[in-house]
Amino acid sequence: MIRNILGSVVALAGAASAVLSPFRDWYGGRAGHDYRVADLFEGITPTESGVLVSILLPFLGAALLVVLGVVLRSRLVVALAGLVVLGFTILWMVRQGQAAGSLVVGGDGAGLQVGVVNALAGGVLMLIGALLMTGRRSRRERERKPVEPFAVPTADQVDTWPPTQEPGMSVQTSPWPEPEVDPYTGPDPRDPRDARTRSYPQAVPHPEDDPRDPVHPPHPPPPPRQG
Repeated sequence: MIRNILGSVVALAGAASAVLSPFRDWYGGRAGHDYRVADLFEGITPTESGVLVSILLPFLGAALLVVLGVVLRSRLVVALAGLVVLGFTILWMVRQGQAAGSLVVGGDGAGLQVGVVNALAGGVLMLIGALLMTGRRSRRERERKPVEPFAVPTADQVDTWPPTQEPGMSVQTSPWPEPEVDPYTGPDPRDPRDARTRSYPQAVPHPEDDPRDPVHPPHPPPPPRQG
């Protein structure tokens, strides 16, 4: 968006410079609007020209192309306008050099003057504006939806959230820590239903291994009364 605005401003500035250039002196004190468009193809003549049939005409067309390109955000149209301005300006320089024998640049008004500079600068600014613009996005790009980098899996999927970015199933299957598993995998000696435990010897607890309080041992049961 910012590049489109910046490119449009530069291109419009170039169009303004190109349109104003025929009203300034081009060569030997002669204004640009005194040159006919036909002179660019048939040769430069001293005959003065009307404004609407002068070199101003292609420059006005280029300015309209710039406005159209800015509205449509078309880089191609803006670049075409810049090529039109540069093409007619260079063609004029070729014809003027043929008519005068050579082109000179003089500060006393005897050679190329500021009007030609304005025209060349206008064409270059149009091309720069076209390069700065990003143009319009295609319909396919506008309809393309942004892809989420990590989409939440649905309920019927095996993987869990967040994704592990690794192939296969996710390692984390629950948000809670997994319970520790007893490394002993043999039969439970305390299970009386397991017949295999009958052959295992029962460990006799030592007095020091007695979990009961050694300071206050439990009292033995009283003896039965004699009848």
